[in-house]
Amino acid sequence: STNPMSVTTSATTPTASFTTTSGTTSSNFTAIAATTTTSEIVPPASTSTYGPTTTTSAVTIAGSQSWLLCNCTTAVCIEDNKIELFPIICKPPPKPTCANGLSPVQVIDEDQCCWHWECDCYCTGWGDPHYMTFDGLYYSYQGNCTYVLVEEINKTVDNFGVYIDNYHCDTRDVVSCPRTLIVRHETQEVRIATVKQNALQVEVTVNKQAVALPYKKFGLSIYESGINRVVEIPELKMNVTYNGLSFSIRMAYSRFGNNTHGQCGVCNNNTSDDCMLPNGNIAENCETMADHWQVVDPSKPQCSPGLNPTGPPTTTPKLPCKESSICELLLGSVFKPCHHVVRPEKYYAACVFDSCVLPNLDLECSSLQIYATTCADQNVCIDWRSHTNGVCSYKCPSDKEYRACGPIEVETCKSSQQNKTSTKRVEGCFCPNGTMLYDSGVDVCVKTCGCVGVDKIPREFGEKFTVNCQDCICLEGGNGIVCQPHECVKQHKTSCDGEGLYEVTEVNSEDSCCPIVTCKCNASLCTTKAPKCTLGFEVHSHIPSGQCCPVYQCVPKRVCVHQNAEFLPNSSVFVDKCQNCFCTNEVNISTQLNIISCEHIPCNTYCEPGYDHQPVKGECCGRCVQTKCVIHTANNSDFILSPGEFKNDPYDNCTIYSCVNIHNQLISSTSEITCPAFNEESCKPGTITFLPNGCCKTCVPLDSRTPCSVRQRKDFIAYKGCHSVDRVVMTECEGTCGTFSLYSAEANSMEHSCSCCRESRTTVREVELKCPIGHSISHKYVYVESCSCQDTECNISQSTELQNAEENDKASTLNRIKRAISLTLK
Repeated sequence: STNPMSVTTSATTPTASFTTTSGTTSSNFTAIAATTTTSEIVPPASTSTYGPTTTTSAVTIAGSQSWLLCNCTTAVCIEDNKIELFPIICKPPPKPTCANGLSPVQVIDEDQCCWHWECDCYCTGWGDPHYMTFDGLYYSYQGNCTYVLVEEINKTVDNFGVYIDNYHCDTRDVVSCPRTLIVRHETQEVRIATVKQNALQVEVTVNKQAVALPYKKFGLSIYESGINRVVEIPELKMNVTYNGLSFSIRMAYSRFGNNTHGQCGVCNNNTSDDCMLPNGNIAENCETMADHWQVVDPSKPQCSPGLNPTGPPTTTPKLPCKESSICELLLGSVFKPCHHVVRPEKYYAACVFDSCVLPNLDLECSSLQIYATTCADQNVCIDWRSHTNGVCSYKCPSDKEYRACGPIEVETCKSSQQNKTSTKRVEGCFCPNGTMLYDSGVDVCVKTCGCVGVDKIPREFGEKFTVNCQDCICLEGGNGIVCQPHECVKQHKTSCDGEGLYEVTEVNSEDSCCPIVTCKCNASLCTTKAPKCTLGFEVHSHIPSGQCCPVYQCVPKRVCVHQNAEFLPNSSVFVDKCQNCFCTNEVNISTQLNIISCEHIPCNTYCEPGYDHQPVKGECCGRCVQTKCVIHTANNSDFILSPGEFKNDPYDNCTIYSCVNIHNQLISSTSEITCPAFNEESCKPGTITFLPNGCCKTCVPLDSRTPCSVRQRKDFIAYKGCHSVDRVVMTECEGTCGTFSLYSAEANSMEHSCSCCRESRTTVREVELKCPIGHSISHKYVYVESCSCQDTECNISQSTELQNAEENDKASTLNRIKRAISLTLK
C-alpha cells in the first residue's frame, strides 16, 4: 500500500502458541501483542510494496495475515493498513533421548530465532570390523569386499555415498579389517587408504590423484584433526573421519533423517529397521544384511552384488578366552567419567572379540580408541593410552608432542582463536607449548609468526635467505615472502683442449644456484696405450696437471731377475747347487736391476796323504782322489810312492816297496829278497860281504856268476781291484846262463847263442782275493817248481798260455819289477 500505516507496540503479552514437531524434536514460540503505542509507517516515494518476502514466514492470527520480520519480530496486519509487531519469545524444549545413546544436539529453527533438539545420525566402525549403526545397533561383520556404508534411499544429492573396502587381515582369512574409506560427492571421489596394517597411517587421494591437506574444492573439504582425516561437506551438514583403524560418519538428522540405508542402517532413531536390505526388507540380523551391500569393485572379481551371500563366518573362539587386560580398562576407572554419557559394554565386547580372535595384532586398541573418540565427541576427553603399558602408544614426529585432549581446531598463525567456538577435544600430535602451527597447510611449528617457505624452515620478518635459486626476504603483510632470481658471479671461460677433456656443467659447491663449467676427463678418448715392460720393470703412469690422458714409463721394480723370474730383495735366488745366492738391495747402474750376490758352498779340501783334491763333474766340492800309493810298513810307518817308484825299507834292505798304475788303478807291492843258502864257514876269512842289494851275504867275488835256480818271495796279489788277504809265496827263476854274440865270417853276420834261466817245471795254484765291495773271487797263478838254462828265442812257454791277456800284462809288469830288483842285486 502507498498509504501510511499505523503500527502499535506495547509490553509483551502472550496471545498465541505454536508447536512444530520433526522426528523426536519440537520447538515453541509465543507471539506478543502490543497496544499502547501507535505510529504510522510511511513508505518511501518508490513504488515498491512492503510486505512478506521469501525470507519471511506469514501466518494468520484471528483472521489476519502475519509474517516474520527481522530481529525475530512478527508483523500482523490488523485492518485498514494497521500492523502490529510482536517479538518472538522461545521456550527451551524438553530434551529427548537418542536411540544411539548419544546426547541430542541443538538445531536452529528455520526462522533463525528459536532452536529444537535433534539426534544426529552417527555411525562408527572399528577393529575387525565392528559396527555401530546410526541408531546405536552393534554388530560385527567379517566380509572382505567393498560395501555401502550409507546411501540415500531417495536420491537428493548427485552421486553421493560412503563406502568401505575391507580385507582379510589374518593368515586364516577368518576376520577382516578396514582398508579404504571412500566418499563420493557429485564429481569427486575421496579415498582414505590405510598405509600399514594396524597403524594410524593413511594417504588421501581425490579422483585417484594424491592431494595435500587441507584440500577444498566443489563444496568438499579434507583436513586433519588430531589423528583423523576428516572429509566434510558443509552443504550436507555431514563429515566422515578415518584414521586407518576406525571410522565415523556424522550426518544431520534434518538433512538425512529417514533417508539412509546401507551397513550403517536407517537414521530414524529406531533400531528395529537398521538391518534393512537393498530391497527394503528387514533382515533377521545385521550380519546377514551387511553381506547384501556389496558394490562392484574391479580389484575384487570374487565379489559381486548379484551373488548370493555366503553368510558370516564363525569366528567365536572354540575354547574360553581370557580377555586382554587392555579391554578391562573400558570398564575401569580410566573411562569411568564417560560411562554415564556413553555405555562401554558394546565396545568391551568388541575388544574381547578382537583380543581372542586376533591376539597378535593388538586390535583391541581400536575399541578403546573409538570409545575414547565417541566420549570426546560428547565432551568427555580421556587420556587412556598412558595406561596401556605401551601396547596402544602413539608416536609423534620429533617436532610434535602427543596430547590426548588437544583442540579440535588448532590455532595457527593464519587463523584467529576468537572464531573458534567448538569446545570438543581430539587426540593427536600438536605443537609444543610456546609454539604454534604456522598454517593448516604448512605443518611447521613456529615460535614467532614470520614466514615459512617451500623449504619448511621458519623465517623471521626481515630475514633474507636463498631457496630454489631465488633470493628471498620475509616481509610482514602481503604474501610474506618476496623473491627474485639469484644473481651469479661472472665466471672465467674454461678451455678444454687437451686430449680426452670435455666441458661439463656441474653444481658449484660454494653456490649451488650458479653452475660452473669445468673440464672433465674421459679416459676412453685417450689413444696412448700402456707399454709392455721387460722383466724387472713395471708400468708407471701419471697425469700431468691440467691434462686428462696418462703418460706411461717403465720403471724398475727394485727386484733381481734370473732365468725369467723376479726375486724380491733379501730373498734366495737359485743359480746352481754349488752357490748360495740372494737378491741384494744394491742396484746395477747399467741394468737398473738389483744385483744377485753369490757365495760358493763351503768345501773341505783336506785329503789324506797319497790323495789329491780334484774337481768332480756334477759335484760342488769335488773329492779326494788317490794319486800315490800308500804303503804301511811293519814298523807302523807309511811310504808314499808315485806310480813306477821303488823304495827300500829303511830298516830292512831285503824289503822293496813299489807302486804301479794299471788301468788307472794304483797297485802297491812289497817284495822281499830271498837270499840263497850261504855258509859263512865256506868262505875264506875276509871274503864275506853283502851283495849290492844290501840284503844277502856272499863270499863269492862279486863278479862270479850265480847259477840258475828257483827263488821264493812273498807278496800280495792284486787282480781287477781285488787283493789277497795275506802275502802269497811265489817262485821265480833267477841266475846266469851262457849267452854270447859273435861275428861269423862265413855267414858274414852276427851269430847269437841265447841261454835263458827259465822254468823247467811249473804248477797252477789258486788263491782267494777280497774285493772292495765285500765279495771274494778265486784267482789262479803259476808256481815255478824248478829252473834250468835253456836255449830260447824268447817264445812264450807252454805253461804261460793258460793265462789270459790281462794276466800277461800283469806278468809283464812284474817282470819289469824283477828286472829292476835283479839290476839292484847286480
